[in-house]
Amino acid sequence: MLHCNMTASTLLQLSLDDLLADLRHARRQGELARLALLAYCEVRRWARQAGETEVAEHAAAMITETPYASRESFLAQVDGLIRELDEVRSRFDLLGAGTAGVCAAAPPQAAAQRR
Repeated sequence: MLHCNMTASTLLQLSLDDLLADLRHARRQGELARLALLAYCEVRRWARQAGETEVAEHAAAMITETPYASRESFLAQVDGLIRELDEVRSRFDLLGAGTAGVCAAAPPQAAAQRR
């Protein structure tokens, strides 16, 4: 039996992984509305929880500032946001290398005692 201890930073890292996957999928599919929703709601929420205020402000500005002249200019901003989140992800990797969630198998004696 495994006992896992997931820290807050691990949960943030995992939710960032999910968010990046959602952004990349919507970007590949060209789903502009989904990209706008993810940027304004999900990226801002995650960035605030993680203390990444610059990322939160960038995501909000993408949607609330001036309208885009073309689809390509919006997608270029989305690509920039994805790169920014990738940089944050790499910082998580550097800071938490080897410490992202501690999982260990229960000692055999503990399993025998439960029977």
